[in-house]
Amino acid sequence: QVQLVESGGGLVQAGGSLRLSCTASGGAFSINIMGWYRQAPGKQRELVATITSGGRTNYADSVKGRFTISGDNAQNTVYLQMNSLKPEDTAVYYCNAYQVLTTKNYWGQGTQVTVSS
Repeated sequence: QVQLVESGGGLVQAGGSLRLSCTASGGAFSINIMGWYRQAPGKQRELVATITSGGRTNYADSVKGRFTISGDNAQNTVYLQMNSLKPEDTAVYYCNAYQVLTTKNYWGQGTQVTVSS
């Protein structure tokens, strides 16, 4: 069973930066894709960025050029560097891990990101 622990959320002014971290344990060696999703109040959860175990990345159009996802396979950790933050980036950010072999999805507990205008 994979466990995901997130950190790094907080309150920042528009134009500022934050870095989120997510560390996987308990079978993390079998994870194929990790990523970040977010959910704003009254909205559906949406993809922010993903990274495969081979390093291939994918971004939502709304964050391209501002956010960067990266991974440290040795530490089973994925990062999300968020720059030029906007108030519309305010949401709870969730770490996700996906295992192709089992088709199982795992979620972290979520971390709040608030961007003030």
